[in-house]
Amino acid sequence: MIEMTGVGKSYGPIRALRDIDLRVNAGEVTCVLGDNGAGKSTLIKIMSGLHPHSSGVLEVDGRETVFTSPRQALDLGIATVYQDLAVVPLMEVWRNFFLGSELTGGRYPLAGLRIRDMRRIADEELRKMGITVADIDQPIGTLSGGQRQCVAIARAVYFGARVLILDEPTAALGVRQSGVVLRYVAAARDQGIGVVFITHNPHHAYLVGDHFVVLKLGAMVLDARRGTVTLERLTAEMAGGAELAELAEQLRRPA
Repeated sequence: MIEMTGVGKSYGPIRALRDIDLRVNAGEVTCVLGDNGAGKSTLIKIMSGLHPHSSGVLEVDGRETVFTSPRQALDLGIATVYQDLAVVPLMEVWRNFFLGSELTGGRYPLAGLRIRDMRRIADEELRKMGITVADIDQPIGTLSGGQRQCVAIARAVYFGARVLILDEPTAALGVRQSGVVLRYVAAARDQGIGVVFITHNPHHAYLVGDHFVVLKLGAMVLDARRGTVTLERLTAEMAGGAELAELAEQLRRPA
């Protein structure tokens, strides 16, 4: 669905990404891991249309593309769920589900909101993803962090996402809430959606991932399918690999 070949991004003299080769397939979870400053955010911005790439080739459905806006990416079915979720805590769940894409009836400028339809559709779509809220009219701020993440995922799926980019969805969550989010990531994958899971947690990535990419200082240091990499190696690459071994040697205590 998305294929990058030699993609790079420069901000003046600073090279944030270089020579990235990445494929996102339907019905798979592609995990992109890396420490702070590894280039994960820049990769998200390129795929979501926020920033155009500086070098290389980006193809969507086999066609070479240079995004000029996030709307262009959305029109091609590429949706991004950021860490802040873009929700309004004091608004109802259904209002947040349709935020920015409200259903209206009648002629402009006297068109009114189709509140009954939006409440029904939001409830139905959340239930399809296995999300049951006590009251569709309750403020979304009263939901747990995991539930809010799942509402954002269900919203993206309903509005036609074929590729779903998740920016650190479990970063601020506990074990139980992270489990809730990971189950819905797997549910989106099983619906045939290509998921790009950005994280710094190799344990969460290994639970749902089919393909693993590790970035370091803007370059790929690991590109492996699930059957060819272990959790231990993934964790070691995330922790620094050879650099960590060298540091351990330096800090070794005398017997």
